[in-house]
Amino acid sequence: MIKKKYLLLLILPLFINSQTLNLNNTYFEEILRAAQLSGNLDSNISFTIRPLNIGSDGVKISKEILDTEQYFTKKYISKTNNFFIKLLPVDYKINYNSHHPYNRNNGSMIPSRGFQQLISLGLFAKIGPLSIQLKPEHVYAENKDYDGFPETHYPVIWERRYILWNKIDLPEKFGDTHFKKSYIGQSFIKLNFKGMALGISTENIWWGPSIRNGINMSNHAKGFNHITFNTTKPLKSKIGNFEWQFVTGRLESSGYFPPATDKEYAGRKLYIPKINQLGERDDWRYFQGLTFTYSPKWINGLSLGLTRWTQMYSALVEGKYTWMVGNPTYFPLFTNLFRSNDKYENYEAQTDQAAGVFFRWLWLDSKAEFYGEFNYNDSKQNIRDLLLDSEHSRAVTLGVHKLFNYKSTNSFIEFNWEWTQLEQNSSRMVRNAGSWYMHGNVYDGYTNRGEVIGAGIGPGSNSQYLSISKSNTKSRVKFALEIIDQDNDFYHLAFEDSQDFRRYWKDYNFHFSVDKKFSKFWGSFNLIYNRSLNYQWELEDGPNLPYYHSGRDVNNFHVEFKLTYPIKL
Repeated sequence: MIKKKYLLLLILPLFINSQTLNLNNTYFEEILRAAQLSGNLDSNISFTIRPLNIGSDGVKISKEILDTEQYFTKKYISKTNNFFIKLLPVDYKINYNSHHPYNRNNGSMIPSRGFQQLISLGLFAKIGPLSIQLKPEHVYAENKDYDGFPETHYPVIWERRYILWNKIDLPEKFGDTHFKKSYIGQSFIKLNFKGMALGISTENIWWGPSIRNGINMSNHAKGFNHITFNTTKPLKSKIGNFEWQFVTGRLESSGYFPPATDKEYAGRKLYIPKINQLGERDDWRYFQGLTFTYSPKWINGLSLGLTRWTQMYSALVEGKYTWMVGNPTYFPLFTNLFRSNDKYENYEAQTDQAAGVFFRWLWLDSKAEFYGEFNYNDSKQNIRDLLLDSEHSRAVTLGVHKLFNYKSTNSFIEFNWEWTQLEQNSSRMVRNAGSWYMHGNVYDGYTNRGEVIGAGIGPGSNSQYLSISKSNTKSRVKFALEIIDQDNDFYHLAFEDSQDFRRYWKDYNFHFSVDKKFSKFWGSFNLIYNRSLNYQWELEDGPNLPYYHSGRDVNNFHVEFKLTYPIKL
């Protein structure tokens, strides 16, 4: 009989560890994505499920692209190499907004005016098949007062604004004083086996191929507590590669309120407290989501995928208090794709869900990629409803990303264009779907801790993003233009009576950023000049003003600095 200790040594090498590349360190991921376009990184990686797993059972990265051994310093505890510890680098981020909040894809940081900082450090350990990462985060923000939704708007405009605020958890301001919180951050405990992992995590997640606006899942909000079953690398088969992530988790409310909760219109209070059927405030929601990617072997570089998620509160069903609406299953994700399948009264009304498809097509010969997402935030009645009213409640993203050689083989020009539309289309005139991320009964909407989990532009908004950069493996200089239509769904609702088509709130954001590795440090600097036309949809008329005149046009400067420093054991 084989002794137990020798049997253990035979089994342990079968379990290969992998760790994740912090999704909030966007520069590293962008290095890898550019390296794939240039042919220096495995073309089988779809970049549709992130954070990327790196290591022996994840993405294999050469030192010329990113020296991960320098980034994660390792110390072996056992001679068999099945037990080791790595110190994770210190991440320090600061940002500053001069006039009003601007925030995009920054994890635990909040939308605020003034100074804000995040500091994070931790360690990664492997014990046979078990991977443990502890990466807590501490956030401090000045959280200064700023001019939000203006008092000068008529009461009826406030009433229409509260249609959104009563159905989503998006506070204008996170408290009346400075904001200070500590979180578990980018941490997890997972069991790994042959390219798959099962565990619990608080990491940020990104689903889909988009670079700027992930419609269904992004790192715009703080990461949430979840159980995950996912692949750590593309799993190969005779018909192509497969990747997936299945998540069950808990979404939290912010605990903060919209502005002016004492406002009244037509003799009634505008603010409706977010309470459940028992008269209690629900502070969390049950969330379940799945994303699945297939890369067919017959078409090089093509990845096709689908995503679906559901969330719900607890409810009273047949006189009993249950935390799943009418359906005693722990897997609501796999039921009721169409409303005609509803078996319980008001199941659809009390369940928020979305579903969609995406693609990414990598053209290595052209050093380019094309990608897109098409999603619905309201389930269809049946297939006929899907075919007849295919535009109802949809959101879409299209993007192009390409490299051009620049003088030497070590440098290149990088181009990216991405267009996202969350605004409802003309079908709203006969069938209003409501804005993306809001819901009639799940009145915290698709948020966690007061921020949208999906695209950072928010409900009813559209975005055009164009960037050009000069890059190599150690530095990058980038210029970008971002144009955002702020919540056109609200604009149409609020001002359709007056037919005032001058009040669009539109942001023109000019970006300049520098990313560079110097000595042992990775540093990033980003300066954004934000010009808001008709800020908060405010436009004051006067008897001597021309019809087209300046509204409340404001300037905001957003400064961001990131520093990553690896610590050696």
